[in-house]
Amino acid sequence: MKEAEKKREERAKLLESLGIEERFESGSISIDTSICRGLECKLCIEACPTNALYWGYGEVKVVEDLCIYCTACVVNCIVDNCIKVFRRRPDGRGESYSTPRDVLRLFENINSKKRFEIINRCFS
Repeated sequence: MKEAEKKREERAKLLESLGIEERFESGSISIDTSICRGLECKLCIEACPTNALYWGYGEVKVVEDLCIYCTACVVNCIVDNCIKVFRRRPDGRGESYSTPRDVLRLFENINSKKRFEIINRCFS
């Protein structure tokens, strides 16, 4: 258990030094290199705000300590189910994304909630 706590502290320090806020309790990212078209596009690498994705030894690789599970890579990937991101929110809810449609559905839900809150404030 102490090893996990130590790793978590190191990750927090690294992200803080980069000015990046950790928004999720935990997470994971995986890339299915058998279907990845990385050499042809590299869109996921370009989209990554923390440079956690990079091209190495003929495939897209991940620096897990830099990944903040933001799903920018999933949104920009041209192959469904190639990149899989799982993240756990501080309230314990887990979320899994592997297609741009999954992520866009989340954004739509967030925007709907915000619009509803604004409307309620205007008419309260």
